[in-house]
Amino acid sequence: MTQWDMNQALGLKHDDQTFFAAHWPAPSNVHTLLTTRQGGVSRPPFATLNLGMHVGDDIQAVEQNRALIQQHVAKPLAYLQQVHSTEVMAATTALTAAHKGYVPEADASFSRQGEAVACAIMTADCLPVLLCDRAGTVVAAAHAGWRGLAGGILQNTVEAMQVPAVEIMAYLGPAIGPEAFEVGTEVWKAFCLPQPKAQAAFIEIDNDHYLADIYALARLALADAGVHQVYGGTECTVLQRDRYFSYRREGQTGRMLSAIWLD
Repeated sequence: MTQWDMNQALGLKHDDQTFFAAHWPAPSNVHTLLTTRQGGVSRPPFATLNLGMHVGDDIQAVEQNRALIQQHVAKPLAYLQQVHSTEVMAATTALTAAHKGYVPEADASFSRQGEAVACAIMTADCLPVLLCDRAGTVVAAAHAGWRGLAGGILQNTVEAMQVPAVEIMAYLGPAIGPEAFEVGTEVWKAFCLPQPKAQAAFIEIDNDHYLADIYALARLALADAGVHQVYGGTECTVLQRDRYFSYRREGQTGRMLSAIWLD
């Protein structure tokens, strides 16, 4: 399916690059939406489709942007307060908390068939991971920054889905690419000391500095959890300046959304 086909499926015009759907063989009752930085009302440095309330943007602009996205998602979006943890919660719990006026801390959520909620996470270089089972009974969304990824956020998310891992597929959304993700020894040690095979995801560029492939590290974590059907993982939020927000590139910037839900 081409980008144009995916945008048509979402009711977008051919030239509208505001958001897109995951390109993967998910069941027909599984729906996804991933945003770019384009198509909103926020002003620089959050131009234009910033969905993060916590980045210093005008709150009314963010609310308008969120309302725009919600129009294209069939169920209420359950936002999380992401803190680079390994905590996973039911999206219904997060939505109930929002109705009570607060956003709970977690870095992944899941939803089962029959629940009126969409799992949602925000990123701007960290890796968004969307998951579903082949039967279309459960979906999940995880925020995989390097700390959460090293700590087991993806393994915890797979476990929370409560279906055999062999039945699960994952989609890796836009994140910092392997040509831009420069890290120090702290990151190398966090992955490579407990799992030596992770060394293949690092290229040493000088003493104590490496280029890391967060997509490769995510695939290792998913394989460790028993998930081998993995798609996506080809974008770079840093290098694709006009398409994505990047915290590493800009410092103060907006956030993109990755959402998944069931009919």
